[in-house]
Amino acid sequence: MAQFVTREASSYSVLGVRVDAVQIPDVVARMEEWIGRRDACRYIAVTDMHSLMQAQHSESFKKILENAHLVVPDGFPLVWLGRRKGFALRRRVYGPELMERFCEQTASRRYRHFFYGGAPGVAEDLAARLTVRFPGLQIAGSYCPPFRTLTQEEDDEAVSLISGAHADIVWVGLGAPKQERWMAEHQARLEAPVLVGVGAAFDFHTGRIAQAPPWMREHGLEWFFRLRREPGRLWRRYLIYGTQFVALVLLEALGLKKFS
Repeated sequence: MAQFVTREASSYSVLGVRVDAVQIPDVVARMEEWIGRRDACRYIAVTDMHSLMQAQHSESFKKILENAHLVVPDGFPLVWLGRRKGFALRRRVYGPELMERFCEQTASRRYRHFFYGGAPGVAEDLAARLTVRFPGLQIAGSYCPPFRTLTQEEDDEAVSLISGAHADIVWVGLGAPKQERWMAEHQARLEAPVLVGVGAAFDFHTGRIAQAPPWMREHGLEWFFRLRREPGRLWRRYLIYGTQFVALVLLEALGLKKFS
């Protein structure tokens, strides 16, 4: 049997939130390590500027990020800040790409995948599409929760469904901060070794929402593409939170404000 050794990731702080200085291959390796050990349920927060600003407005959400086993830099601002702090971060840990890479590289290992989230039918569609793209991928199950707070009975049923499916990894597509809160609240009740919040990956990989062209994604311009397509939903995230984020980062860099 393979031996798995815990490796601590180097990290840096942005506005008082720990960000782990990792790349996609590091995250894939860590996920496989956790699946191999199967000694606890751990969650990964795929984090961008929006999540960090949510943490500034909610102490409880900030605590959820602090308790995550990995907080990975999904947004390019976090990558750029990591580089300024001396970390060799070539690219961001983009949630949809992390899902693709993990499925591609581990399909032959027969890990069992569960998909939690998305609009009705999206999780099932995602599972079907991924099994076509990555032959050998094992689907443990899927569940699309209603767009409201679940009753205790409904929540218990969802937990039983995931546990009964003997999932190795649960991909959570509820959007931030809802998916991080769900992972933190359910971590102690689930037997799956890995939970990963991947936001819009469900919609991107099923074609419900168009992705920005690769050149925009690789140069920090995905926000502009998404804002143009969904201004009513995203203007506050990118224009208000984005402006606040830049201002707070400058204040922190100049030593005019400290974040604990």
